[in-house]
Amino acid sequence: MDALTPKERLLRSLAKKKVDRHPVICPGGMMNAALVEIMQKSGHTLPEAHHVDSLMRELAYDVEENTGFENFGIPFCMTVEAEALGSPIDFGTLSCEPKIKVEAFQSVKDVQFKPKGTMAKSSRVAAVVQSLHYLSQKYPDIPAIGSLTGPLSTSASIVDPMTFLKQLRREKEAAHKVIDYVTHHLIEYARLMVDNGATVISIADPTATGEILGPKMFKEYAVFYLNMLTDAIHEMGVPVIIHICGEMAMVKPQIAELHGDAISVDAFVNLKQMKEEYNTLTTMGNLSTYLLEFSNPDTIYKQAKVLLRNNIDIISPACGLSTSTKLQNIQAFTTAIKEE
Repeated sequence: MDALTPKERLLRSLAKKKVDRHPVICPGGMMNAALVEIMQKSGHTLPEAHHVDSLMRELAYDVEENTGFENFGIPFCMTVEAEALGSPIDFGTLSCEPKIKVEAFQSVKDVQFKPKGTMAKSSRVAAVVQSLHYLSQKYPDIPAIGSLTGPLSTSASIVDPMTFLKQLRREKEAAHKVIDYVTHHLIEYARLMVDNGATVISIADPTATGEILGPKMFKEYAVFYLNMLTDAIHEMGVPVIIHICGEMAMVKPQIAELHGDAISVDAFVNLKQMKEEYNTLTTMGNLSTYLLEFSNPDTIYKQAKVLLRNNIDIISPACGLSTSTKLQNIQAFTTAIKEE
């Protein structure tokens, strides 16, 4: 029998304390496990659950109950922030995640700044925080993870992304102003989550990769604003997971400068090597989601055991799961970790 509750296990892992075994989680947002198979079984379905707090919390429970992941992860997409800041959303289907229809602004110079309190007025933010409140109260031993879209990715969801990336070089002052504005709204959103019971905040910032930005801009923009957001959340008394997509080779030294309590990475990254090079990092990841979707339970079970042998601190999928991933594959993954 486990000596710790899932909540205790995750919080102790993030605090670099000893645990009875490794936690296995899927934090929501870009990294959520709302599989079609689960939704068809339960009747709590997307896209409706993106809007309705009762459906959102039921689906989060369904995911935790069926997959074996040891957390609730909310919301189930990366569009809540952009919608609140002005971008219209296509909410997708049962099997297709929401997307930005069109960014609200063509240039960082066009952005119209919304006032403080904007997040609290968003109906989808309300659904998220009400769901977190309900789940954290009803299931206090299971960590409720609030998932945020990071500063650069949110900025690239309200400003045309190709223009935005060019303007990081050509219009630095205006770009910084926009990202600072976005970051302060993300801090507001994070506070609403924490005030409503979020145990941990997980930040996914897929635009903030070394491959897209290069080392200099990664440090100037990604590290700076992720740390601004993380430091503000730490002041709320809650730990932070930061997920960075893509290869790390170009920006590996800067990864150690991030203030997150755990760093989650893609399947391309050798987490064992990263852990050896930067022994202060709490590592999270990174079973291939391609493997989870297309392989078989036996292979997945064996690969999960490799993560345990490599002593990765928190075990999770590497990035975003396909909604068509077979439930038996996910269960093979979580079973391998729990029987440690």
